[in-house]
Amino acid sequence: MAENQLVSIILPVCNQADHIGSIINEYVRALEKVQTPHEIILVTNGCKDNSPEVCRRLAEQNPAIRTFNTESGGWGLAVRLGLKEAKGDLICYTNSARTSPEHLVLHILYSIAFPSVVVKANRKIRDNWRRRLGSLIYNLECRAFFDLPTWDINGTPKVFPRHFDKLLALKRDDDLIDAEFNWICRKEGYPVIEVPVLSTKRHGGKSTTNYGSAIKMYWGAYELWSEGKN
Repeated sequence: MAENQLVSIILPVCNQADHIGSIINEYVRALEKVQTPHEIILVTNGCKDNSPEVCRRLAEQNPAIRTFNTESGGWGLAVRLGLKEAKGDLICYTNSARTSPEHLVLHILYSIAFPSVVVKANRKIRDNWRRRLGSLIYNLECRAFFDLPTWDINGTPKVFPRHFDKLLALKRDDDLIDAEFNWICRKEGYPVIEVPVLSTKRHGGKSTTNYGSAIKMYWGAYELWSEGKN
């Protein structure tokens, strides 16, 4: 990878004012070891706390950080806004509440070493048996619908080169954006490397996944598949 190429790291932020500052500072220190230019794009979305203000202060303190805010919430919406603003030759998005600095750097290093593949996490541990079962059902559903060779549809970090341009045109504003991401990789023949991640401990905040949201994802995967058939 040429020294002047840029890595864009997109981090959706929702109600994380109590811990986003420490996470970003840890990321900045870890990224210094990669020795390639990078930018961190913070996308605050639907926040009910002062996360936007915290992120603005971080951007004021570090020229490599940019921040954008939307009053509307949504994981997919935040990712898409970040993709629109990203300038990098390699583009990464991840869940800042669950991604350690070590895992972030590891995925970026893999992408630098293999610049023509998608690199994504494959989480091996869930918080409890209910999450493990729910994740298994969802991943089996997506593998069946979209003929996917990969596991852990929602696993992040996800890193890809800019010339995989179909991934820059994702359309989902909700959690189904990750299923859409994997489906596009399958349709376009983008090769994917999965990196095992054994720890997914949250840095702070609470997961928004519950029975209701899980059912919406199961049904949403079916709708996404149906749309693709038409």
